[in-house]
Amino acid sequence: MSPRYTFSAIAFAVTTLAQAAPSTYPLDDIVVTATRTPLPDVAAPYASEVYTQAMIRASGASSLVDFLTQNTTLNVVPNYGNKFTPTLDMRGYGLTSGYQNIVVSLDGQRLNNIDSAPQLLGAIPLASIDRIEITRGSGSVIYGDGATAGTIQIYTRPYQGVTVAGSAGNYGALSGTVAAGLSRDNFSVSASNDYQSQRGTSDADVTGQRDASSLTTQRGQVRVRPIDALWLTLDGSSSKIDTRYIGHLTLAQFQSDPAQNGGNPYPHQKYDTDQWRLGASLDLSSNTKLTASHNREDKLSNYSDPYYSSTSNYNYVTDDVALVHSGDAFKLTTGVQRFDGTRIGASNRTSKNNIGYYLQGQYVLDKLTVSAGVRREKVEYDYAPNPDAALHATQQLNAWDIGSNYRMAPNTSVFANYNQSFQAPDIDRFFNYDGTFNAFISPEKVKTVTLGANHTQGNHRMKLAVFRANLKNEIYYFSQPWPLPSYNTNLDKTHKYGLELQDSWRIRPDLNLRTGYTYTRAIIDHENSGGGAFDGKNLPGVPRHGVTLDMQYDWSEHSTFNVGYVWRSSSYAANDFANNFSQKQAAFQSTNLAYRYRYKAYELSAAIDNVFAQKNGLWVSDNVIYPVSFTRNYRVGFKASF
Repeated sequence: MSPRYTFSAIAFAVTTLAQAAPSTYPLDDIVVTATRTPLPDVAAPYASEVYTQAMIRASGASSLVDFLTQNTTLNVVPNYGNKFTPTLDMRGYGLTSGYQNIVVSLDGQRLNNIDSAPQLLGAIPLASIDRIEITRGSGSVIYGDGATAGTIQIYTRPYQGVTVAGSAGNYGALSGTVAAGLSRDNFSVSASNDYQSQRGTSDADVTGQRDASSLTTQRGQVRVRPIDALWLTLDGSSSKIDTRYIGHLTLAQFQSDPAQNGGNPYPHQKYDTDQWRLGASLDLSSNTKLTASHNREDKLSNYSDPYYSSTSNYNYVTDDVALVHSGDAFKLTTGVQRFDGTRIGASNRTSKNNIGYYLQGQYVLDKLTVSAGVRREKVEYDYAPNPDAALHATQQLNAWDIGSNYRMAPNTSVFANYNQSFQAPDIDRFFNYDGTFNAFISPEKVKTVTLGANHTQGNHRMKLAVFRANLKNEIYYFSQPWPLPSYNTNLDKTHKYGLELQDSWRIRPDLNLRTGYTYTRAIIDHENSGGGAFDGKNLPGVPRHGVTLDMQYDWSEHSTFNVGYVWRSSSYAANDFANNFSQKQAAFQSTNLAYRYRYKAYELSAAIDNVFAQKNGLWVSDNVIYPVSFTRNYRVGFKASF
C-alpha cells in the first residue's frame, strides 16, 4: 500500500473522530532518568524519547522487538531473520553495526556483547516493562563504551499477584506467560516463565527444515529491606533460544515469492544464557544514596551453516558502584564500572575488559538547567590462539558531556548538548572471515552537537531536535567480492546530521495520536581502503526519512483499538559504500492493527501485523536479499490477572 494512502486513511480517521473534540485534555507528565537522577523531560539537557507502561500496553505489540519496530523512531530490523536479536540503528550509524553504537540496558545492566552479536532483546517480556527511555546523542558519561548514537534504557517492574497470558497466530506462532509476585513494605518476590515460538514464514530448505524459532525465559527476583535505609536485591534469569536463519534470495526470487528457499540449508543456532545479579541500595540521607551491584552471565552458542560452524562459551562479570545525590537544585552521580568479558572458542580465548570512572552533575537555577560530566575508561584486549602465545592491547578513552536547558515559559524550553563518545571495537573486529587474526583496529571517536526544543500545551506535546556528529575511525567491515580480501577496519572521517520530531496529541479523552519523523544523513568524508571511491558517498543502510504513526481509540470503557504505521525510506545496500550497486535497499513499511477488550481481571486481544503484506527485505548487495517482515501475521490472545 502506498504511504500516502495510509497517511490519508489515518488522517481521515483522526479528523472524523476529533471534529467534536473540546480544546484540551492534559497529557501525563513524563520524567527522564538517564543520568540516574529524575528530571522532567521538558527540563532535560539532552534529546529523549520516553514510552510509559500505558503506551506499551495500548500499542497491542506482542513483544519488545515488535514495539520498538512499530512505535519508536528507531530503525529496527530482524537480524537476518532472527527477531530475538534484531539490528538497531539510530542517528545514521546503519543497520550493519548501528546496534554497536547504542548501549542497551535492562534495569541498569548492559546488554551489549563483546563480539558482533546484537543485544538479546527478545528475552525481555513486554508485560514486565515499566518504561523505555531512548536518549539520543548523549549518555556516554554514564554508560561509556558504545554510547555514540545514544542509549536505550529499559526499566521493569515486579509482578504483583498472578498473571496468566497466551496467544496463538498463523505460521504456528504461540506464546505463553505465567507470572506471580507478592509485594509488602519490606520485601517483594516475583517470578515468571515466558515462551515464544513460530514454525517459520519461509518455505522449507533443501534439508526439509523451516526457519523455525523458539525462546523460553525464566526470571525471578527477591527484594528485602532489612533496615529502613537499605534494600537488597537478588535476581536471576535463564533463556534458551533455538532458531534457524533464513537464506538470501536474488531480486527475481524475492519479487516472485519472498517465502521461497534460495537453494541452501538455513543456518542453525542454539543459544543459552544464564544470569544472576546481587544489588544493594543504601539511603545515606533523604537525597543521597549509594548503590552497588555484581552481575555474572554465562552463555553458550552453537552455530552451524553449510560453510562454517562454531561453539563458543562466554563469561561476563560486571560490577557497578555509584553515589547518587538528587537535591532540588543540585544533582550528582559518580561511580566506577567494571566489565570483564571472555569468549572461549575451540582453538582460542579472547577477552575484552573495561573499567570506567565517571562524574555527572546537574544544577537547576530557576529557569535554567546546566549539566556537565566526564568519564575515563580503560579497555584491555587479550587474544590467546594457543596456551603458548598471546597478544595484548590497551586503549585509554575519554568521554564528556555538556548540556543546558532553558525554560522560556512554563510549557516551553530549548536545550543544547555537546557530547564526546567512543566505541572500543568488539573482539570479532580483530578477525577475518576465516578466523585468522586481522589486527587490533582503532577505537571510534565521536563528537555530537544537539539543539532542540520542547513544547507542551495541555493536550499536545512536541519535541524537536537537530544534530551534527563528527566521527573519526568509524568502525566498519570492508567487503570485497571473493577472492579479494575482506576485513574489519575504520572509515577515516565521517559525519552525520539530521532532524528528529516527536508529537503527541490527546485529541479527546478517548483518542490519542502519536507521530514521529526523522531525517538523517550519514556521509563518508574520507576512507583510504576504498582508494577514494567512498569519499563523499552516503553511508549504506541509513534511510534518509523515517515515519511512525500511532492512533489509540478507546472504543468504550472496556475496549481499545490501535492502528499504527511505520515507514523507512530506501537507502544504499549494506555493503554499498561506493554507492554504485545496481540494487538499493527498498523502503520498509508496515501497517498494524490491534484490539483489546478488558472485563474485570480478564483481557482478550486480537492483532494483525503488516496488514497489507508488504514485501520487506534486507539488501546486503546485488541479488543478496534477506526477506524480513514480509507476511501478514495475525494473532489472538487472552490474559487473566488475579
